[in-house]
Amino acid sequence: MNAIVPAQNQPSYLRADASIGRIVSVTGSKAIVLLDAANETSSHMLNQRPEMGTLLAIEQTRTVVLAIVSALSVPVPAQREGESEIWIAELGLVGELWKARDGKAGSFNRGVTIYPLLGDRVRVATKPELELAFCGDMHNAVRVGCIRQEQTIPSMVRVDDLLGKHFAILGTTGTGKSCTTALILRAILEKNPAAHIILLDPHNEYSTAFTEWGEVISPRNMQLPYWMLTFEELIEVLLGSGESRKAEMEILQELIPIAKSRYSSGREKQNATLRRGLLDPGRFTVDTPVPYRISDLTGLIDERMGKLENKKDLQPYRQLRTRLDMITQDARYAFMFGQLTVYDSMAPILGRLFRVPVNDKPITILELTGLPTEIVNVVVSVICRLTFDFALWGEGHVPVTLVCAEAHRYVPANPTAGFEPCKRAIAKIAKEGRKYGASLCIVTQRPAEIDPTILSQCNTVFALRMSNDRDQAIVSSAVSDTGSGLLEFLPALGQREAIAFGDGVALPVRIKFDELAKHNLPRSSTARFSEKWQKPVGDENFLEQVVERWRAAGSGAGMDPSAQMAMFADAMGIGGPSQADITAAIAPIAAAQLSQREMSDEKSSTARTPEAPEPMALRTNPATAPGNLQANSNRPAAGSLLRRDQPSAPAA
Repeated sequence: MNAIVPAQNQPSYLRADASIGRIVSVTGSKAIVLLDAANETSSHMLNQRPEMGTLLAIEQTRTVVLAIVSALSVPVPAQREGESEIWIAELGLVGELWKARDGKAGSFNRGVTIYPLLGDRVRVATKPELELAFCGDMHNAVRVGCIRQEQTIPSMVRVDDLLGKHFAILGTTGTGKSCTTALILRAILEKNPAAHIILLDPHNEYSTAFTEWGEVISPRNMQLPYWMLTFEELIEVLLGSGESRKAEMEILQELIPIAKSRYSSGREKQNATLRRGLLDPGRFTVDTPVPYRISDLTGLIDERMGKLENKKDLQPYRQLRTRLDMITQDARYAFMFGQLTVYDSMAPILGRLFRVPVNDKPITILELTGLPTEIVNVVVSVICRLTFDFALWGEGHVPVTLVCAEAHRYVPANPTAGFEPCKRAIAKIAKEGRKYGASLCIVTQRPAEIDPTILSQCNTVFALRMSNDRDQAIVSSAVSDTGSGLLEFLPALGQREAIAFGDGVALPVRIKFDELAKHNLPRSSTARFSEKWQKPVGDENFLEQVVERWRAAGSGAGMDPSAQMAMFADAMGIGGPSQADITAAIAPIAAAQLSQREMSDEKSSTARTPEAPEPMALRTNPATAPGNLQANSNRPAAGSLLRRDQPSAPAA
């Protein structure tokens, strides 16, 4: 077909053979192009035929309108070879380049203000136009790959728009979600070394991807004291989700504020001038994040039991007392109930989680494998809630990004599934976090199983290969962009390919991610069955080792006191103690624990000795009476393992 616009009226770089068709329909944000005759066999037609996702340009007087090919069709195919036929391309209008005074394309804007007219010629966008559209201002952008149409042009992500308005990484298992997550985060960290990112890692796979930048927190060195939990979270840990827990809940709801008041009142007596008037013990609630001692709580339960005469009334107290004793001695809960002393460690715990100060480790990797399965959602709930509250009370001075891998576990679409406080905490970040500097990254392989409200708040989406119709439909509904036709590519995307939409990228685009170095890959590779099945297992002790690890992970036995001490010192960043120091400190601790258990079993009615309000360390004096261990530990001894300063050198 002949061009309608005379060649002499076209710009110098638009020669007669540069265009590939003409506009025959414009409807809102879409247009239809009648491509030039298929029987034209010029080298231009062979090389410039558009593909799905190709960015085309439509020349206007003051702008160059950019459009993405979303569909190709032949409505009237030829019946015989050599006959003419009609080729149609459907376009989504996505943006425009405003021309400078010299007629060349200048700045790029999303959206279209000057629409193309019927008969306007269409051509493939040139490389300079692609660079203006996809690169633009690179000051606050990072490279994550290249665009599929022109692999010499980098695919840039705008960090502020990506994080400020949340983003999601979606794809079927095995398509490279973990590598994509690591690639994007590493690109951000390389340009922002003082970032504050916390990554929830349910499969312990990301520590190898951030060896030089990551602070790895695992159940072995994690510290998340029980008193930092809300009442709902604590009930889930202590009592579970059964129906017959109303009586125990009422007991805890009454006694926990009293235990907090006891701790605070004793603390104020020792340091009245420091905090006088700042905290009113009478105003404590079950959700106030202030320390209290489990021994105070069990003491209050014992006192109430001693005043009751009806055996039926004693039952919930006994059950609660038994559950407290059992869970505080369970090695799996040592990160929550295994602290040797109780003191206000909220500030250092927040500093470690959210990297304040950064100390060259701008990302915290929270490994969840090894936690009791029944409280994983509780831990995630606490971390998500702390993320929002930290950003809120920090008044936005320290923006924080929460990366939630396998998010369908924590915010399922089924309203009866999941842990409700966890769902509320993540939803709060998604809905309100932008105002306070709390951003969210959702990583999931099942978009159809995630709460659609959460997904709809993610303004940037990286969609990897997806074959499930329900998942594709959910992604389509979450994308409100004129380039949504690109989602038709989802089942056919290759390895390391994705469709990117939203505010974090300049235009909807099919991108190919850069390849991570081998030493930066997550531990998420698929098992090599054909390689592993070539020869039998040679180690005779293999099964014994498997059973030992299996039992150790699920053991409810109490942790060895020396292991507790080492774990606590490791978690709080205290200098490594010698074995002699540990042995000297453990002797009175073990004796104290044994004495307390015997006293509990005897259910002595003797009034309990008040404990120290804010013990900072354990004295290591062997003469200390076991029953008064905590009461006599008001001040840290020199060289104590729990002191922040360096332990004194042992005598020669």
